Amino acid sequence: MIIRPAKTDEIQRLVEIWISGSLRAHDFIDPEYWMSGKKEMAEKYLPMSRSYVIEQNGVIAGFVSMVDDYLAALFVDEAYQKKGYGKLLLDYIKEKHKTIQLRVYKKNTAATGFYHYNGFQVVEEGVDEDTGQQEFVMEWSKRG
Repeated sequence: MIIRPAKTDEIQRLVEIWISGSLRAHDFIDPEYWMSGKKEMAEKYLPMSRSYVIEQNGVIAGFVSMVDDYLAALFVDEAYQKKGYGKLLLDYIKEKHKTIQLRVYKKNTAATGFYHYNGFQVVEEGVDEDTGQQEFVMEWSKRG
């Protein structure tokens, strides 16, 4: 298994992982919200971020995308979940940053628990204007 920078020709695979994960993790949001964002994800958000993939036997199992010190996306293909891939991706970017901030929906308790477990703290609460859902701003800082 390796973690490496994503290649431009892999964006469609990342979008597939993103849409599948978003629909599964956010069943409290209308699926059309996610489906309508596929093109923008492929053409705007992924190209503007630094993305890294985790690859197992030549297959992209997941990815993490950063915009400066903001964790914009962390998704693992369903077939590879609960095997430590998300933690490996998170640890990889922690090595590259002194602080990391992210937004996560309050109702996404699996994700909020994952980030708490990995040293993130809630620094702000608010409402996502696009969905009307409550969200947390969470932050991690390197100690020392």
